Amino acid sequence: MTSVSEAPAGTSLRYRWRLRPASYGTFLGFLLILALFSALRPDAFLSPTNLRNILEQVAILAVITATMTIVMVAGDFDLSVGSLASLAGVTTASLLVRGVGVLPAVAAGFLLGAAAGALNGLLVAYLGLSAFVTTLATMTAFRGLALWYTDGSTIFGLPDAFLGLGQGTVGPVPAPVIVMALAMAAVWVVLAQTTTGRRWYAVGGNPEAAYLSGVNVQRLRFGAFVLSGIGAAVAGVVLTSRLASAHPLAGEPFMLTSIAAVFLGMTMFKDGQPNVPGSLVGVLILGVLSNGLNILQVNTYIQDVLTGLIIVAAVLVSRLAGTGGRRS
Repeated sequence: MTSVSEAPAGTSLRYRWRLRPASYGTFLGFLLILALFSALRPDAFLSPTNLRNILEQVAILAVITATMTIVMVAGDFDLSVGSLASLAGVTTASLLVRGVGVLPAVAAGFLLGAAAGALNGLLVAYLGLSAFVTTLATMTAFRGLALWYTDGSTIFGLPDAFLGLGQGTVGPVPAPVIVMALAMAAVWVVLAQTTTGRRWYAVGGNPEAAYLSGVNVQRLRFGAFVLSGIGAAVAGVVLTSRLASAHPLAGEPFMLTSIAAVFLGMTMFKDGQPNVPGSLVGVLILGVLSNGLNILQVNTYIQDVLTGLIIVAAVLVSRLAGTGGRRS
């Protein structure tokens, strides 16, 4: 993945100081958004119920974003995650209403995600197809499968034992938030604390150099897509449980928002590279923005416009600041 702002060797003290706005500007923007909504509607925005609602809303997006971060660290995209989340959700729901147990049905959804991710990985890593074209094609195929399988209708009547995954709590903490925390922590450990994570960064930075240094580039790219598929399936299953229903298009919005969250995170903490803390802040920015605009009763179409402009502005400011720093 191309860096947004890369520090050259022998970085000067002046250069480092000029990079600070680029590194932390998006995070400061997040704090500014929090302060703005807190000032405009303190009674509604800062209520414990609404803060919990924000966490539950962003939890499912965070799961997809965590594994999307791995794919983007390796230098690729996965446009099929939204459709795959929908397909995994309707598959799991269909098995449940037919009387299959909760664990086998959920396991089937996860296996479907892993298989779909493996298909993407095979086409991209071993057959050399473009990640953009491949996942765009599989996105269309997964969406078609979900619509064909359900005939375009929503599946209801899910058992209570399954609904605890998306609606239950562990103490005061909602179950989806725990799933989010586990996914984010697991991906952070792999990327930041293991040799495999460093090799993924090497592949994303320069695949040819990584190959010449002995890294198995194909296997790592394949593994990144498998994990992305599993992440999409987990998100789809949790979403189905939270909604107590499965719709063949329910996961569609997660594709663009997960990529946007990773891009927002790339402007922070790690000199333009995808990273888990940055992705988490990116998810929170999108979630808080959506929640705050809903509280202010801003038109949903205008919300999309504002969200897009904020993402472009965050990346552009970081890019300009980084360019300015390199010229100094």
